[in-house]
Parts: sequence; C-alpha cells; structure tokens
Amino acid sequence: MTTELQAAPTPAPTAHSEALFARARAVTPGGVNSPVRAFRSVGGTPRFITRADGAYLTDADGTRLLDYIGSWGPMILGHNHPAVREAIADALQNGTSFGAPGEREVLLAELVTRLTGVDRVRFVSSGTEATMSALRLARGVTGRKFIVKFRGNYHGHADGLLVEAGSGLMTNADGALGAAAPSSAGVPEEYAGLTLVSEYNDPAALDALMAARGSQVAAVIFEPVVGNAGVLIPTPEFLAALHRVKTHGALLIADEVMTGFRLSLGGATGLLGLRPDLICWGKIIGGGLPVGAYGGRAEVMDFVSPQGPVYQAGTLSGNPLAMAAGLATLSALEADPDLYARLGAYTTALADGLRDAASAAGVPISINHIGSMLTAFHLDAPDGSVRTYTDAAASDTKAFARWFQGMLGRGVYWAPSQFESIFVSGVHGDAELNATLAAARAAYLDLGQDLGA
Repeated sequence: MTTELQAAPTPAPTAHSEALFARARAVTPGGVNSPVRAFRSVGGTPRFITRADGAYLTDADGTRLLDYIGSWGPMILGHNHPAVREAIADALQNGTSFGAPGEREVLLAELVTRLTGVDRVRFVSSGTEATMSALRLARGVTGRKFIVKFRGNYHGHADGLLVEAGSGLMTNADGALGAAAPSSAGVPEEYAGLTLVSEYNDPAALDALMAARGSQVAAVIFEPVVGNAGVLIPTPEFLAALHRVKTHGALLIADEVMTGFRLSLGGATGLLGLRPDLICWGKIIGGGLPVGAYGGRAEVMDFVSPQGPVYQAGTLSGNPLAMAAGLATLSALEADPDLYARLGAYTTALADGLRDAASAAGVPISINHIGSMLTAFHLDAPDGSVRTYTDAAASDTKAFARWFQGMLGRGVYWAPSQFESIFVSGVHGDAELNATLAAARAAYLDLGQDLGA
C-alpha cells in the first residue's frame, strides 16, 4: 500500500478481526479490555491489531492503517520507536520485575522532577492508580473528605471519580449545590456523595461552589486540557478560578495523564503556567508500557508511606521495563527541542485542511486543537466555541460515525468516538498529512450527500 491513501472507499477484508472479536466476546465482557475499543458508538467491527510501526498499524487481515490514536496518547515518538524498543530489550536481559528498588526508577524520577519542577514523584502502574493515590494523599494532608471534579473530565475508573453533575452547572434534580450521581453501576451513592461536581470552563460556578463548600474540600482535580469530552481548552478566567481554590485550603491536582509531556516538556502545566500542588502522569511517561505517577511539593509528598501516614503500594510499581521505556521516551523528547513546534504545525495544518474539506462539502464542524491534540466536533458552531461538556454534547454523533467509517474505509484510523482527542506523533509528515486530507475530503463529500438526502 502506498502512503497516498485511496480517495474512494474500498472495502477492506475484516474476516480475521471479525473472528477474533467473536472469540473475544465469548471470554471478555464486550470482547474488549477497554470500552471505547468496541466501536459501539461508530458501528462495525473493531480492528484487531497485529503490528505497529511509525505512524501506521497493521490489522489481523493485513490492512495497513494510518493511525491517529497512538495507543491513546503514549506514542508521541511514533510506534515501535527504535530507541524505546532497544531500551526495553536491554532491560529485559536482566529480568522483568524485581519487587525491589532499581536504578532506573531513580533515573526516571530525577528526569521527571527536573523537567516538571516537582520535588518528589511516586511511580504506580496506571493513570487510575495515580489519580486515586493523589486524592487519598490530598485527604490525608488536609484531613477533609470532599473532592471537586468537573463534568466531562475523566480521571480513571476509581469509584469516587466515576461521577458527574446532573442537570445544570452545579445542581442535580434535587437542587443540591455541587451534587453528583454515579455514572457507573457498582458505584455506591456514598462514594458519589463525597464528590462535588462543577462545570469545566465556568469560573463563576467554581467560585460559588468553593464559597459554599470550600472548607470541606480536600482537593480540586482537573484536566488542564480535556481529552475525553473531545478537546476542551481552558480559558484564562477558568485557570485563575482554579488557582483561587487554594485560598480555601484545598489542594489543586492537575491530571496530566493525557497531556503530560505531550503539550510540552513541562506538560500542559508548563505550557499554561499552572501551579498545582500535585500532578498525575501516565501514558508518555512509560513510553507505551503500563505506568502512572504522581508528584508534587516535598511537604505534600512526604505524607506518602513509608515517609508518612498515607499508604499506597504496588507490586509492579517502578517496573524495570516500564522505567526503561519511559527514560528512552523522555530522553528522546528532550533531545529534540523542535519536536513540539513540528507537532503543533502539523496539527494546525490538519485542522485547516479538515475545516476546508468539511466546508466544501457543506458539513458543519467545529475544531478544537492545541499542540498535537485535536477534535473535530460535528456541530454548527464557530471554532473555539466548544468550551464545556454541555457544548460538546450537542455534537451529531451519528454524523461523526458515518464520517469515521468513511475515513476507516480509506485507511485512516481515527479515534472511534466523537468525544475523544486524536494524537499526532513526531513521525507524521507531509505524506501522512496529504493522505489524511485526501481521505477526509472524500469522506466529507459522502457525508454531505447523506446529510442533504
């Protein structure tokens, strides 16, 4: 297959993916190990992947796909990067897990603290563990029970975080300020009752909630740039309101599992000039292997066991293979000071091309992008006007699903949900951009005809 993808959809063979999906459904809930992979919101059969190289995936039927998921963010250097692969292979020669400290843990911690400005960092095995542990730490430091999160911000699947607001900005049906209801079965109402919810990018709502309940709040956790409601970019006014929560004695926790080291070497925190008390990382920090971390000021992190009374542990925390992959990835990022500018330029060109293609086809879209993250919302609104979960939820998900299938049929693997970011890597170049926009023009023309029918 050439890099210039076909402008007309050609049905790709899916027999092997279909067979694997059928087998998986017999032994795994929904046939997948993470829900969005099941293609429920876009239809069709999820592609089972056998290999990844650079900007491309190869599925079980041998179809080569131009990838914009990047394993949901970690692959900022591209898939199967030689330096990362070699670092893992080197570490593998000495074993897969020690259950004891190793030098690579120290080296990666030194690198992370230097690049981000935190004093201490603790490694875990997932982003969910990182956010869960940071919240426990905040409660231990402050002696308070309540936390605040924002609608549409995803912080992993810990019970206390699988909640969001009901109708309105800070109220649910019974009118309780900041009240939240579980958004998953199996989450006790008692857990949900300790989580207060506000609207992202609504500074007045956050100020009002903190004025009413701030003395009870241990921490406010937020995504500096939202990725799981589609890309939502914070306003300066909202960032200022976030910092005001500290005046109530609450800790500010930046969830950079997605944005850490993606938007800059200092993450979104560095790019936006944020001053959180704690930061959570995942994805890029492990170079594609399972990893998470949380870190912050020494006086806060020293509450963590065995230094302090807040317990957190993990058998595979600081796993030598994950530490090796993370070291190789962050070292490569630091060694390429122009990378972030190139990623931003590519993403801007992609946004411009998508906008032009949709406009020519009469398809309304609204694009949010920052750095190497982008979402094209299928709704009729000016670019940049989608700022909240409520704004994003107005998107035409059926139109997106038809467009997604049009892109997949032309060999472009986009995120299979309207409410996700796509991710650009350092190995996406002119050929990939041209191929993507050729596919997008054709897919939008098809969608425009459907919408006009």
